[in-house]
Amino acid sequence: MPSSYQGPRSANAASERTFSQSVASNTNTETGRVHHLLANKDGAPITITADETLSAAVTVLRDKRIGALIVVDAAGTLAGILSERDIVRKLAETPGQTLPQTVAENMTRTVTTCGPSDTLIEVLRRMTEGRFRHMPVVENGAIRGMVTIGDVVGYRLNELEHEALQLKQLIVG
Repeated sequence: MPSSYQGPRSANAASERTFSQSVASNTNTETGRVHHLLANKDGAPITITADETLSAAVTVLRDKRIGALIVVDAAGTLAGILSERDIVRKLAETPGQTLPQTVAENMTRTVTTCGPSDTLIEVLRRMTEGRFRHMPVVENGAIRGMVTIGDVVGYRLNELEHEALQLKQLIVG
């Protein structure tokens, strides 16, 4: 042991101790919410009208590389949702006759939505229980965006990684 090292002494124990990190400084008390996720997404939600054809919808889904479209009425309010799953189901039911059909004939009209202040854990729970992967975000009747199960899981994983790093720093000091 180096001769310059001096172990702790009882006189030092009485002195005030300071810490560069604490539980309060290293734990996030705010729960992830939908508005946090939307802040990291770029652009307005992709929408389509109910009178468009499935052919047009498929083209938008392909070009935008997304899995669902928010269906809006003439006033721009939520009328339904059209997902890849809806289209695949219809392809199986009406082979060779599907693409000319309208969005209105194939969309899901009863749409589960969330609000910007909803927690991501609750959104994930509703998606899992409802067995769907896309949820429009609506606030005061206006469409604010769309969250996907991938968005929520990715955001939550980042939160967990950050929490683990904070706890590690807290332990190491």
